[in-house]
Amino acid sequence: MDLRKLKTLIDLVAESDIAELEVTEGESKVRIVKSSAMPQNQMVMMQPQGMQQHYQQAPMGAAPVAAAPAVAEPTGYIVKSPMVGTFYRSSAPGSGAFVEIGSVVKEGDTLCIIEAMKLLNEIDSDKAGVVTQILVENGQPVEFGQPLFVIG
Repeated sequence: MDLRKLKTLIDLVAESDIAELEVTEGESKVRIVKSSAMPQNQMVMMQPQGMQQHYQQAPMGAAPVAAAPAVAEPTGYIVKSPMVGTFYRSSAPGSGAFVEIGSVVKEGDTLCIIEAMKLLNEIDSDKAGVVTQILVENGQPVEFGQPLFVIG
C-alpha cells in the first residue's frame, strides 16, 4: 500500500469518530486503531483460560505465615500506558527528555513516546501538576495499563 494512502487513512481516522479501521487492498492489509479511544485511567485484567489458582489449607496447629511487607503505592495521579509498545523519554536518541522528575506539566504536554508497530505515539498529560516519579526506563517495553508517571 502506498505511504500517502496510509497517511490519508490515519488522518481520516484521527479526525473522525471511528475508533478502528481495517482496509484490505490486494495482498496488503492495514488496521488502524485510534489510541485515544482507549480509556487511559482504566486497566482490564483477565485470567488466561485454563489457569486456575490453587489454595492450600494450612495444617492444624501451624503458625500463621507473616505477610510480605506491602509495597508503597505512589501518591498522586498515575499516568498509565494506553497501549503496548516501547517507551521512549525523548523524541530522538541524544535529545533531551520530554519531562524529568520535578518538571511542571499542564494538560496536553507530551510526557513520552510509545512506539507501537513502527508508529510513534505521543503520550500527553491529562492532568496538570509536577512529575514526582518516572516509573519506566527509556527503551523498556510497556504493557497496556502499566503505570508510567506519577504527577503530584
